[in-house]
Amino acid sequence: MDIASLIDFLHAAEKLKCSTRHCSTSSGRRESVAEHCWRLALTAELIRGEFPELDMDRVVGMCLFHDLGEAVTGDIPTFVKTDSDRRVESGAVDSLLSLLGEPERGRIVRLFAEMEALETPEAKLYKALDKLEALIQHNEADISEWLPNEYSLQLCYGDAECGFSDFTKRLRKAVRLESEEKINASRKFPENG
Repeated sequence: MDIASLIDFLHAAEKLKCSTRHCSTSSGRRESVAEHCWRLALTAELIRGEFPELDMDRVVGMCLFHDLGEAVTGDIPTFVKTDSDRRVESGAVDSLLSLLGEPERGRIVRLFAEMEALETPEAKLYKALDKLEALIQHNEADISEWLPNEYSLQLCYGDAECGFSDFTKRLRKAVRLESEEKINASRKFPENG
């Protein structure tokens, strides 16, 4: 492995630490894209035993790399992201991966192709977990941080993606129940003005 290329890539990827997402952490500060990717990979690693038939190393890799383009574009919430934004992000990924030599670049390019196609069980699991991590983060944030459309999104976002396995269905149901409890509690105890 070429050390200079590795360092150049790591410098570029560091921007994921600086790029904030539209949701907040439980402490009220904006979550970084890197934090989202880290917890997504952590989740995949923790549920490894639920999916013994899958190549969980590939799933963890997808979780770590899936938002790489946001080191250049920044986070664009899924409910406002356009096809044009997706093309720009894809170009950013290509540019960032050009910093790496082979075989690393080829391996990551193949991961992105697999994620895009969403045909393998590994890609489907990564995508379900990606949706779930965002929902869990919103449940951890103060509800005053939620955008108006997020009340309904918390109840249906990721349903289709989570439908591919019993485990992800159960996890989605538990996250939805948390969301419902949070929404109901906010209606019972409105903030004093």
